Amino acid sequence: MRCSVILAAVACFLGPYDWPSSAFGDEPKAVDSSSKDSSTNVVLFLIDDLGWCDLACYGSDYYRTPNIDRLAKGGMKFTDAYAACNVCSPTRAAILSGKYPARLLLTQWLPSGRWDAQKYRMREARYLSNLPLEEVTIAEAMREAGYRTAFMGKWHLGTETYYYPQHQGFDVNVAGRDYGAPGSYFYPFEGSWKIPTTGQVLRKENLLDGQAGDYLVDRLAEEAAEFIVENQDDPFFLMLSHYAVHAPLQGKAEKVKHYEQTGPSQRQGKPDYAAMVESVDESVGTVIQTLRRLGLEETTLVMFTSDNGGFAKATSNSPLRANKGSNYEGGIRVPLLIQWPGHVTGGTVCSTPVISTDLYPTILAATGLKPKPFQHLDGASLVPLLTGVGEFEREAIYWHYPHYNQHPQSFPSGVIRAGDWKLIENFESGELELFNLAEDLAESKNVADQNPTVTNALLGKLRRWRADVGADPMHVNQQYQGNLKSPK
Repeated sequence: MRCSVILAAVACFLGPYDWPSSAFGDEPKAVDSSSKDSSTNVVLFLIDDLGWCDLACYGSDYYRTPNIDRLAKGGMKFTDAYAACNVCSPTRAAILSGKYPARLLLTQWLPSGRWDAQKYRMREARYLSNLPLEEVTIAEAMREAGYRTAFMGKWHLGTETYYYPQHQGFDVNVAGRDYGAPGSYFYPFEGSWKIPTTGQVLRKENLLDGQAGDYLVDRLAEEAAEFIVENQDDPFFLMLSHYAVHAPLQGKAEKVKHYEQTGPSQRQGKPDYAAMVESVDESVGTVIQTLRRLGLEETTLVMFTSDNGGFAKATSNSPLRANKGSNYEGGIRVPLLIQWPGHVTGGTVCSTPVISTDLYPTILAATGLKPKPFQHLDGASLVPLLTGVGEFEREAIYWHYPHYNQHPQSFPSGVIRAGDWKLIENFESGELELFNLAEDLAESKNVADQNPTVTNALLGKLRRWRADVGADPMHVNQQYQGNLKSPK
């Protein structure tokens, strides 16, 4: 399949503001790069809970994101990009491993603790509590090739003793811990969290140094810029994985005040959330300006994406249905921007469906490294889509979520998207939902009964895929009050 590409005269909407000089700075000065390594550097921005519609270049007229929008203007915007799961940890594992969460047996956020033996008719599938060390992560692949590797921000893929970023190929780990959110976004970044269903309280400790008034998003950007400066003469792979814009919703006061000036009925999300989005945007500007100042922007592959859809209590995902935690589009469709100077025409738009697992082989291909097909089994290099050279072939993409959570419109389910068709199989009830996303992006009309041939074909593919990857199934929950039968 070749990507349908649209040359965009205006890639993004920058809003009606008279912006000061952005963090990108003026045009880059000529730099003598003769003494620099010619290898392609890689910067991967992974934002937590950022919705598909939460950027100006994806249609928002509420959130201010000029720096991120410039990535779209300078690279390719994917309209049909997906997270590998509707919650965070599995998607992060898929990015690092190039494998579907179902193949990894890591299909739930860590630690879950939301299942209730008396409340739910199905027993959840098993899942691992860490990313296995046997996986050759993208960081390990890059380090093997001589890259300096750094992870900064939210990890959420295992415990401290054995499963932190430094155990998975990263030379540097800044603020990567086992939990999925900070105690606070303001220094000293500490706080408490009552663990669901247990009643116990987790004390979240200081993530990194700082001083009174420091904001976590800014501090991570500063650390990222410092890493780039220190490694400017060597190839590097930097993964800046922000805790933002995950709860607790805490924005800088002056930014919150700005968004509060918009009437409640005109807001896309809560003012605190909007302020956090803007701070994330500024952090992107800080990193890109550092690359530009050092003459590295033209030799750096930059990727920007999210780990799942937007949180229902923070933002609106309209026109998509539902939110984080759901397998409707609002829970799994995410922004994806890739800037690769000299290879990607700026302002292009790609509508080919792609997924988190694709980032691993894409990074290898873009940096001239050999693929590791034994590892990134479920990913496909996006280079043909980015450059227009070669064919991108894949019949379908898949999801397996055999769990419950407390997000709206969430239920245990399996999903397949093939072309414009999307089928959802409800594991609890057995119900099938079929949508043609080209005609019904909002997934408002289930057309499964009207299209039995398509429905049966997709269901067969989905079930064969589950068998192929060894997806762990759900079973009847004998403790459920009522002891209802398992759906056929």
